[in-house]
Amino acid sequence: MIKTHILMVPFTGLGKISRGDEWLKRRIEIFKHYVLNALCNQSNLHFTLWISWRPEDERNPIVKEFYHSLNQVRAMSPVFTYGGLCFWDDKYSDSEAKTRLQANLKATLPYLKQHVDHADEVLLTIQPSDDMYLSNAIQQIQDTDFGDNRVAGFTKGYIINYANKEIANYDPDTIPPFFTIRFNKETFLDSDKHMEWADYISHEYVKHLGFTELKGRGFVVGTHSGNISTTWDTYRGRILSKEEQEKVLLETGTYFTKPIEHKQSGRLLLRKLYRYMPFKNLIKKLYYICLHLIHKKRNTLKEN
Repeated sequence: MIKTHILMVPFTGLGKISRGDEWLKRRIEIFKHYVLNALCNQSNLHFTLWISWRPEDERNPIVKEFYHSLNQVRAMSPVFTYGGLCFWDDKYSDSEAKTRLQANLKATLPYLKQHVDHADEVLLTIQPSDDMYLSNAIQQIQDTDFGDNRVAGFTKGYIINYANKEIANYDPDTIPPFFTIRFNKETFLDSDKHMEWADYISHEYVKHLGFTELKGRGFVVGTHSGNISTTWDTYRGRILSKEEQEKVLLETGTYFTKPIEHKQSGRLLLRKLYRYMPFKNLIKKLYYICLHLIHKKRNTLKEN
């Protein structure tokens, strides 16, 4: 059984709001200084880095320069596609999200064919554009026996404040977006089969595909001024000792990387106001209940 491993970075296209060039420049800075170091620091570099963009990004000189700079990195062979976001975007209604995903996969998957044609099986790992994996994560994923499950993922990790490199434990209540979906090659390349196999509406609900938990803390969530949903003050657990923090920085190849601090966006300030709202925990619970009911309804419709 020949496997190939793809790390998918969804850089733009999530949600209905275009964040603009200034946001893009800041996110690329974080990617280059932190995420890229963590990728190059992997003990196993046998993977393809796939970065997905919107169609209009292909003409953006910022994106063109980014592609050129990544091609200068010896350990990387990046693949840029411009067919849009290739996983479920829960910022849209259920029907609209499905239509968009079908169109994006159909437009994008042919460009990945040459990178998977030699393999029988494809491992597709989500690699957020501002988060990191620890140095042995790729090897651990490739060594994992999925059994009959479609998904394997880490459930616990760390969280870092890029403004001062402070690190804490990260123990979310739901499945975080640090998972890998196993496909056979035919299913991966066929847009309809791909959607049916990777059938989830949010990373919190990938367990229904059959989930193998990867042991240990394998990822680091990056927090910065551009964060809207995941912020340092809200999600940090126990702050690590100096020695523990240094170990994580060495594991991600970012020990000598300088802190990055950007001016806070208006959306982040609104998010901070939300944290002090009464009944915020109730609102959060209602959100997850609604997601669960939507997912249950979709499965019922499929069965009927």
